[in-house]
Amino acid sequence: MIMRLVSAFSFFIILAVVFSDLSGQSYELVGGDTINKKDAMGKMQGKWIITGKNKRLPGYSPDAKIEEGSYKDSKKVGVWIGYYSNGKTKNEITYKFGRPNGPYKTYYVTGILEEEGNWQNNRNIGTFKRFHENGKPSQAFNFNSTGKREGKQSYYHENGQLMIEGNWDGGKESGTLTEYYENGDLKAKKVFADGTLDEAKTTVYEPKTPVVDRAKQEEKNAPVRNVVASKEEQPNQGHFDGNGHHKLYNKDKILVKDGYFQNYKLIDGKWYKYSDDNILLNIERIKNGRYVGDVPFDEE
Repeated sequence: MIMRLVSAFSFFIILAVVFSDLSGQSYELVGGDTINKKDAMGKMQGKWIITGKNKRLPGYSPDAKIEEGSYKDSKKVGVWIGYYSNGKTKNEITYKFGRPNGPYKTYYVTGILEEEGNWQNNRNIGTFKRFHENGKPSQAFNFNSTGKREGKQSYYHENGQLMIEGNWDGGKESGTLTEYYENGDLKAKKVFADGTLDEAKTTVYEPKTPVVDRAKQEEKNAPVRNVVASKEEQPNQGHFDGNGHHKLYNKDKILVKDGYFQNYKLIDGKWYKYSDDNILLNIERIKNGRYVGDVPFDEE
């Protein structure tokens, strides 16, 4: 469905026509709709769709949507939707008078919901939820009208198991806070007063069953990458002896490797891969000499 929507949008872009008149107004017609309008004073009004042709960003084609929403007198109003370069939704943010104010959502590059809440007067208020990249809950908070955490607050392990749960009062821990291991076993009970831990009342428990560090296990199973710096790859400044943290550039002065090296091998960092004509294709994330996933262009 995402690809069909992107293709349809690309088709409409081909049919887009830009108009201007003697009064100084300008606008575009896309699929019969008027968008990207500027009035006689040069102020943006109504529906706007910002694409790669309007705003050049890495990874976005000229007809790819970057964001869309409405303007009133050049100030953002209502819900604005941002997009990743792969076409998936990046965020949905409510604006009032050009500033974020109201419900919002952010998404991972995969399209999975990352965070949702309500932003008012430069702070979160009310219910707040954050999710892990696998879609399972990460945090469930509640904020009072002044933006301080209030009432029951919960943290979750990546597998969905409850990690920490307790009450907050005026932004500080209050009463008993309970912690759990990733397998669900009780880990600790801690007592707080006005945000201060009472160590004498803290009880720590050993897990009933062995706890497996899943993140380390996944990293151990990740494919090995032998990413070695070539002789032509050098830093912009200083000397590269094959060890330590460096940013390396190719003969065309384009960044190709960024991270920690041992004996000229990239151990932890990013490997930038290009086509023959120096178009960025993808960025591999390297950890302990292993490939652990690609870095979205949008993070750069």
